[in-house]
Amino acid sequence: MINSCRTRFFIVLLFFLAFFLVSCVGKTDEDLILELMDKIGGYAEKKDIESIMMNLAYDYSDFEGRDKRKAKQMVEEYFRQYRGIVIHVLSTRIVEIDTPEASVETEVALSSGAARVFRRLVRFSTENYRLKINLIKRNEQWQVQFAEWRYVTFDELFPESLTIFNKIFKIDSH
Repeated sequence: MINSCRTRFFIVLLFFLAFFLVSCVGKTDEDLILELMDKIGGYAEKKDIESIMMNLAYDYSDFEGRDKRKAKQMVEEYFRQYRGIVIHVLSTRIVEIDTPEASVETEVALSSGAARVFRRLVRFSTENYRLKINLIKRNEQWQVQFAEWRYVTFDELFPESLTIFNKIFKIDSH
């Protein structure tokens, strides 16, 4: 059940990533991709399914074989199950940009159902994921074409992700 929820969450996250790529005009492809990854958490929290879906390529698939239609169903089910989604994009690494294609790795810390006001007051457990995303640029817009994600332990986070994580949750590393 937990893996199923995690899977759904990351599909939602990927959709929001694509939304930001499309909305940023006049910037380099690298700028668009990085900006998209930085803003995705807030959009997922808004549960804007239509904006997510418009930013998936028509030939979208994920590592579990879901197409765009099945991904939408998964996202809708996830949103019905969880009242609150809190997403922290920790870091993004651009693996390659060879327009019209690009690939990135991004790490996120997520929780659901926790009240936003308690995030820093209580050290609740987050789940950390590394996403591998393939993007395609069509009609001057980046779209998510393929997504894969996996759970990563705190020790597996990229060094830059760990730094951001510690700042967000005000963890003293001494």
